[in-house]
Amino acid sequence: MDDIDRKLIALLRADARASLAALAKQLHVARGTVRNRLTRLEESGVIVGYTLRLKPQVEEQQIRALMTVLVEGNRTEAVIRALRGDPAVSALHSTNGRWDIVVELRAESLEAFDRVLARIRLVEGISSTETSLLLSTHKL
Repeated sequence: MDDIDRKLIALLRADARASLAALAKQLHVARGTVRNRLTRLEESGVIVGYTLRLKPQVEEQQIRALMTVLVEGNRTEAVIRALRGDPAVSALHSTNGRWDIVVELRAESLEAFDRVLARIRLVEGISSTETSLLLSTHKL
């Protein structure tokens, strides 16, 4: 990746729906250059998909939480695979320090959230967890 690729990715992070022409204009390159770079970034796995973000107020009925996870031994990859398959898990982050994984969770209600926690407690390889509900978001 070079500077143009990094700038292209930054522009797409700001607006994944930007047209090729608009991207080319902002990057000061030809439209075909942008298309070729996007194709290369997609085929190499640097860009794995495009998504949309909603303001937290749109989903305000959802319970959101961060769970920190301590993994037994070298079982981090197995735990991540197990958590990746759970529909309540919106993101997974490996970390350093006291905790091995940070899990972003979403549920429709406190009762549903309780069921999510019960499922996660059954994942083999998890030594302990700590969960904090997200009350408000101040920056996206």
